[in-house]
Amino acid sequence: MAVQTTAAPADTTAFVRVAVALQTAAIFFQAVTAGVLLTSAHGEALHSVGARVMYGASMLYVLAAVLAWKPGGGSPRPIAYASGFLVLASVQVVLGIAHVPSVHVPLGVLMFGLSVLVLGRQLPRGAGARPSAGDPGR
Repeated sequence: MAVQTTAAPADTTAFVRVAVALQTAAIFFQAVTAGVLLTSAHGEALHSVGARVMYGASMLYVLAAVLAWKPGGGSPRPIAYASGFLVLASVQVVLGIAHVPSVHVPLGVLMFGLSVLVLGRQLPRGAGARPSAGDPGR
């Protein structure tokens, strides 16, 4: 008995893109508020609110990945990526509460870099995009 799998609908992949973009923006906001934290009395409140938004965005990314996977029956790999980000976000929150900046700051930089990479992979390639050196000619 053959099982036919289909690609995820465009709505769910768009939801994943939006979730990853929101997560990336939230992590960037955290970097900005970390700088404000060093220079202003309002920085702690902003960084605290940003932490909650970033954690919520990570949960939204997991939800989006599950919804994109379920209808098409595709690879569950995006769910693993999203779950990994949620684990990193959880560690980040614990380190922030414990005031361990020697690990908290580098982990935040790593999370931002990984989120940008995932966002870049989620964006559709435009028709006018040049193929990279590793891509075969089209």
